[in-house]
Amino acid sequence: MADKASAPPRAWQRMLSGRRLDLLDPSPLDVEISDIAHGLARVARWNGQTYGDHAFSVAQHSLLVEAVFAKANPTATACDKLAALLHDAPEYVIGDMISPFKSVVGGGYKEIELRLQRAIHLRFALPADLTQKLAKAIKRADHVAAWCEATQLAGFSDAEAAKFFGRPRGLDLQALPLTPLPAKTVQASFVARFEAIDRERQALNGKRR
Repeated sequence: MADKASAPPRAWQRMLSGRRLDLLDPSPLDVEISDIAHGLARVARWNGQTYGDHAFSVAQHSLLVEAVFAKANPTATACDKLAALLHDAPEYVIGDMISPFKSVVGGGYKEIELRLQRAIHLRFALPADLTQKLAKAIKRADHVAAWCEATQLAGFSDAEAAKFFGRPRGLDLQALPLTPLPAKTVQASFVARFEAIDRERQALNGKRR
């Protein structure tokens, strides 16, 4: 019997779907949208330091980013919108580490995050690596969402949020969903939005045949 002390540390996580995801060498075959939605709906943005009866989850943030992205990019394809929705998907496994801590941890964290992101993209028929143009457009939407969250939920002043995320311009932000919702509600909304985008993508593919 092998010595437990000499055995390599466990590097996988069992998901509620029954999948076992290897964090160091993630396979697209072990990625399920139900696991992503469940996990992201239970991971708090801003380390939970937000107003409201519920945490503002990464799933709700992802829905917000996709909504902002779609508003700012009206000609975006279904694949583009799906990439925006899944931009933080690795956090269903590794959690939402706030930016100041990411800078302290360094490259190891980013490498694991990148491997997971590539596996997620491949699972849902997206390019493993997005084009620079698309990545920048999603990042801009991410910054708009972060500014809205910071000023309305996380106690930042407008000036302070603008310093870190920039000030949104040219978008109507009044109708954006910023009331923190229960985990199960957001989980269902995330899956519903994923399925709607996927139907749009399949319909377009069908027209091309």
